[in-house]
Amino acid sequence: MRALSRIIDGILPAQRITAPVRVLYALVCATTVLLLWQLGGTAIPKPVDVLRALGTLWSEQGLFDHLTTSFMLNAEAIAWSSALSLPLAYLTVLPAARPFVTVLSKLRFSGLVGWGFVLTLAAHDGHQLKLWMLVFGMTPFFVTSMAAVVVEIPKVRFDHARTMNLGGWRLVWEVVILGTLDRAFEVLRQNAAMGWMMLTMVEGVVRSSGGLGVLMLDAQKHLQLDAVFALILVVLVVGAAQDRVLAWLRGVVCPAADLATERSAS
Repeated sequence: MRALSRIIDGILPAQRITAPVRVLYALVCATTVLLLWQLGGTAIPKPVDVLRALGTLWSEQGLFDHLTTSFMLNAEAIAWSSALSLPLAYLTVLPAARPFVTVLSKLRFSGLVGWGFVLTLAAHDGHQLKLWMLVFGMTPFFVTSMAAVVVEIPKVRFDHARTMNLGGWRLVWEVVILGTLDRAFEVLRQNAAMGWMMLTMVEGVVRSSGGLGVLMLDAQKHLQLDAVFALILVVLVVGAAQDRVLAWLRGVVCPAADLATERSAS
């Protein structure tokens, strides 16, 4: 009865459940998804067909090499967008820097269609073009999210820092940078996921160096839907694994971030 009570707690709001119950609900969710997938319409390939296509992609079309290319490109874009966005967001404490950051944040509405031609003329090679397109697509969203985090810092934190005789850039370091480090990791996780969403499109523009986007477009061109879904599955698994690593890193760097919350960030 006690075990049943713990399982029932999972369908009640704001209840704490144990790790085995979480695993149980995860297995139920996965089983339900697979069952609905198997019973779905003929337009979607069955799980067995997708797994068979995945094996073919791995053994005959160099899936591992293409995956490595895509992963390294996305990691490089994440690093560059973080290096550009975080300082700009932190500089919003300076009134003179806010108009520039505001203009940059509005670029998230412009898209890549027109800017792609400009970036093509400026890039030295295909890899640089793909990198710049990813960075250009991710940075405005990163800056916007982090600037909002900085704006939401409670005034009491600044007042507390001033009572400790902290001022100038020391105050910025303690309150703005260190004080929002856990939120910065959350914004980083969201933009890293956005990078995977944009990656296949960007790799379709420059096909010379390969990548998951090239494989996906080739499979789609030849109406190989099982291969397309296999590649989508690969992106989901790798992206989710990357997200978990970033969440773990956040917990290591900011161990006290979730002490005041009902549950930790997933």
